[in-house]
Amino acid sequence: MLPKLTLVLGGAASGKSLWAENHLLTNCLEPVYLATSRIFDDEIKMRIEVHKSRRNDPWRTCEADLDLSPVLFGLKPDQGVLIDCATMWLSNQMLDGCDLTDAQSALLDAVATCRAPVIIVSNEVGHGIVPDNALARAFREAQGRLNIALAAQANVAVMVTAGLPTVLKGQIS
Repeated sequence: MLPKLTLVLGGAASGKSLWAENHLLTNCLEPVYLATSRIFDDEIKMRIEVHKSRRNDPWRTCEADLDLSPVLFGLKPDQGVLIDCATMWLSNQMLDGCDLTDAQSALLDAVATCRAPVIIVSNEVGHGIVPDNALARAFREAQGRLNIALAAQANVAVMVTAGLPTVLKGQIS
C-alpha cells in the first residue's frame, strides 16, 4: 500500500521517473500519470515520447502545466497518481510570472486533499555549481524551497541515483 505522499528526487537522467513509474505500478491497480511538461522544442518532445513509450495500459495520462488541482481533486482512493515532474511545473510557474509562494501553497494543499496516493518526481538541482546567471540562481533557490516543502509533507522521500533508490525518509514497500 502506498503512503499519502512519496517524493522521488534525483538528478537529470538519474532514473527517478522510471523508478517512480515502476513503484506506482507495483503498488496500484489504477495508475494515473500527471504530466507537467510543456513542449518547447524537439528535444523535449523526444524526451516526452520516450516517457510515453514506457507507459501503456493500465496508465491513464492527464496533462496540467500549472494548476494540478482539478486532476488531483478528481481522483479516487483506489487510484494512484505520479506527478512528473515538480521541476517542470515550477519552470512553468516562473515562466508565466506566477506568485511562487501562492503556487507552492496551492500545490501542497491539492496534494494534501487528494484522495489517492501521490508520487511526485522532482529534480535535485542543488548539488552542482552556482549558476552564472540570476534567473538560473532564482530557479535553483525556488526548486530547493519546493523540494524542502514537499519533503516535509511527504511520508516517504527517496533519492534515485543511477536508477538505484536510497530512502531518505520513511519506508518503501
